[in-house]
Amino acid sequence: MENYWTSNKTIKGLRHFVLVNETKEKGNISFLMVSVLDSEINLKTNYEELINSGNWHKGWINLSRHQSITEEYANYKSINKGKGMDEIFINEDSLFNIS
Repeated sequence: MENYWTSNKTIKGLRHFVLVNETKEKGNISFLMVSVLDSEINLKTNYEELINSGNWHKGWINLSRHQSITEEYANYKSINKGKGMDEIFINEDSLFNIS
């Protein structure tokens, strides 16, 4: 599975993500995606959403700064300043497990 993805729409103001975990839950595959710029911006998605929805592009698309980091991100950070983030648990077989 490709590890680097670009969202066709911003997610909390950002568009470039890395797939850090792939898990199977009751026969369904789930993916944990984390923003390359801010690990506080992360989401869990499924195979159908990632591959077939048209919302994601495999790899990173070269975008201007204005397209890849929008004002929505600055607004999100100002509203959530000082709030803790959810812990991200990396599977042992993840490319990003460095322990």
